[in-house]
Parts: sequence; structure tokens; C-alpha cells
Amino acid sequence: MESIQKKKKLFAPASFYFGALSIAVPIMLQQLIQSLVSLIDNFMVSGLGDVSMSGVNVAGQVLFVFMVFVNTICMSGGIFMTQFFGAKDSDGMKQAFIFKLVMGFAAVIPYFLVCIVFPRQILSLMLIGNSQAELILDEGVKYIRIMFFMGIPMTISVCIASSLRDMGQVKLPLLVTIVATLTNTVFNYLLIYGNFGFPHLGVQGAAIATVIARSVEFIIFIVIYTKKKPEFAIKLSQFFKIDRKLFKEILKKGALVLFCEMVWVGSETLASAIYNGKGGADVVSGMSSSFAIANLFFIAFSGIYNATGVIIGKTLGQGQLEKARQQKTWLLSGAAIFGTFMLFFGLATTLIVPIVFGRLSASAITICKHMVILMSFFMPVWVFMNSQQAVARAGGDTAMGAYTDATITIFVLIPMVILLGKLTKISPVNLFFCIKLLDVIKLVVFHFWLKKERWLKTLANK
Repeated sequence: MESIQKKKKLFAPASFYFGALSIAVPIMLQQLIQSLVSLIDNFMVSGLGDVSMSGVNVAGQVLFVFMVFVNTICMSGGIFMTQFFGAKDSDGMKQAFIFKLVMGFAAVIPYFLVCIVFPRQILSLMLIGNSQAELILDEGVKYIRIMFFMGIPMTISVCIASSLRDMGQVKLPLLVTIVATLTNTVFNYLLIYGNFGFPHLGVQGAAIATVIARSVEFIIFIVIYTKKKPEFAIKLSQFFKIDRKLFKEILKKGALVLFCEMVWVGSETLASAIYNGKGGADVVSGMSSSFAIANLFFIAFSGIYNATGVIIGKTLGQGQLEKARQQKTWLLSGAAIFGTFMLFFGLATTLIVPIVFGRLSASAITICKHMVILMSFFMPVWVFMNSQQAVARAGGDTAMGAYTDATITIFVLIPMVILLGKLTKISPVNLFFCIKLLDVIKLVVFHFWLKKERWLKTLANK
């Protein structure tokens, strides 16, 4: 009888999960649409050959760092945004939004240096040891110089979209994404190969299409912002009225999140550079195409993270600590089931590899398939870890990621990548498997950390 009661406590009533899915599904649909368009982009660029696709994807790996930086800033501000929303504190919400904008604009400065001032030097770091590095760099530089122009529009769009999601308003960002991604697809078709009389621009056409799509997205979000006037909306004059105490508090919590995320993205970038050095363009295109496929099931991460953060953050903001404790158990149990489902969904995506990337070399296609299968089996671990991180950060416990995740990454993962990558002939796929086994250890450490309940507190009353 006691065991049955414990089982009941592990899972919430169906209505709770339907509420969580009402937040998660639109976000996942938004990510799925973006991933499908990215897949179409890769399909179109892959027709230009391994070298062109490698150039775009090497540039994309560097741009990924900027995107993670901006999203992490919004994630940091979102920790406070959701709690202020739960506490019905409009002024606090405005300050959280100002934080996102100020820090987001600061991120554009290094973005400018990478895209305009030192593009070839930065991209070359991703191709050390690659037998076709110079050819790949020629394509990558063409692409990344144009991508600079999406920096500011994308930053503002992400700040607005993330703030709407922090309030549980997930449908509007989804609709905007649909419009923007359709725009991207159309212009890719027109500009990469010069269809319907448009110029044949190759990789530059792919970059221009992305900039156009991001500009359309920016315009729509500005219209929504000015017409709808959400609770976090500010006037231009209010942008300079910063609550310094609160700004420092958000920055203090956010610094740990940013540190954790940038350590992660730094390790991923380093690993990608080592993968790229283990062959020619086939290795670069094969590995990058596998992530283009994997993005179709990686949508689970943003959905589970945002749903967990919104639900727990709102409850904590209302001061209902016991309810938040129960919700944490329910959400983690749901994440375990959902992660298992995504494993099988991931395996199913291997069927489209030869369809989408059939024009790549046989070696690249083989690498892509093996990587997709491998990443599918890690999905239960990764989905659960995302939910654990979301619970901790919803209560402002950003130390969990900084002290555990980052520590393991810096002192174990990075040395492992360098030693195995440089001193052995291990294949890129097997190297990926070895370093991702560490995520199982992280999951266990997170489990015991969350039991200490440092996250179980209200920030909105500060």
C-alpha cells in the first residue's frame, strides 16, 4: 500500500501534464519548424557539395556561440521574469526585460569582431588539421560576413520572444517563427541556385535568406510589442532607468548561468574543431548534417526547459513552496517518460538521412547515420538533465550548473577530448560517445544536489 502511494506521488494528475504540454508543445513546434527549415537549408546547401556545406556549417558553429550567449542572457533574466510574473510585479518584469536588452546589445560587440574583423582567423581555429581547410574557409568567410547583419534584429527578437514565453504566452512566438521560417525557405530556394531569375549566389544566398528572415521576424515582434504592450514593455526613456540593485542581483545569478552555458558551448566548439581535424570535408559535412537531423528531436530540450521553468517559477513567485516541491517531482517523472519517447522518435529520423543528404559523399552519409543513432540513445539522459537544470534555475539556484556541470566539463571532459582527439586515431563518432558518457555522471550529481533544495525559494520579494 505504501509503495502504491509513493508511485502516485511520482506522477501528477493528467490535467497537470496537459497544462505543462500547453506550454511545451507550442515551443517545441516553434523549434521543430526552425529545425525543419534548417534541415531544408542544409539540403539545399548540400547540393553545392561537401566543401560548400562544410563552409556554412563551420561558420554556423561559430555563430552558434553568439546565439547561445544571447539565449543564456534571456534565460538569466527569465529566472526573475517568471517569478515577478507570478508575484504580479510589473516593475520587476520591466527591469528583467531591460537586463536582457542591455546584456544582449553588449554581446553584439564580439559578434561584430568575429563576423567582420577577424572571420578567417576565427574560422581557421575550427579546421586545424583538416586536409581541405583553405577551400572550406573561402566558403565560410563569404557566409559569415553577411550573417553579421542579423545580429541586432535577432537579439531584440529573442529578448521579446523569451519574455512572452516567460509569461506563458507561447503561441505568438510560434506564429512569428512560422512566418520567418517560411520566408527563409523561399529565399533560400530563390537565392542559392538562382531560381525564377534571381541571382545564383550559393552560400552567400543562404546567408542573405537568413538575414531577410530575421529582419521579417524582428519587424513582426516590434509590431506585437508596440500594439500588445505586454507587462514587461518599456518606453525608450525607461531603458536608462535601471534598478542597479536588482540588475546586480540578476547579473549575479545570470553570471553563473552564463559561465555554465559558455563552458558547455566552448567544450562543444572545441570538440567540433577536433572532429573536423580528423579527415576532410566529408567529416565536417557528415558531423554537421547529423546535428541538422538531431535538431528535429532536440526540440524536447527547449520545451521541457521552458515548461518546467514557467510552472516552478510562477509557483515560487507566489510563495507556494510546498506546491513547488511536489511539482518538481511530477515534472522530473514526466521528463523521464518523455525522454524515452524521444529516443524512439530520434531513431525514426535516421530514415530521412539518405533522402535529405543523398548528394553528400558516401562517407559523410555514414558518419551522419551513426551520429544520429548515438544521439538518440542519449535523449532520456539529456531531457532529464534539462528538466533538472530548469528546476534549479527557476528558484535561482544557478550554482548547480556552475559548480557541477562546468567543473566536470573543465577538468574531465575537455582534457579527455584533447587527449583522445590528438593522441589516438579514434573516430569522431566514437570520440563523441566517450565524452557524452560523462552526462550520466552529471545527471546523478544533479539528483543529489536538487535534494538539498537550494532552489526552493522566492526571489520576487527581494
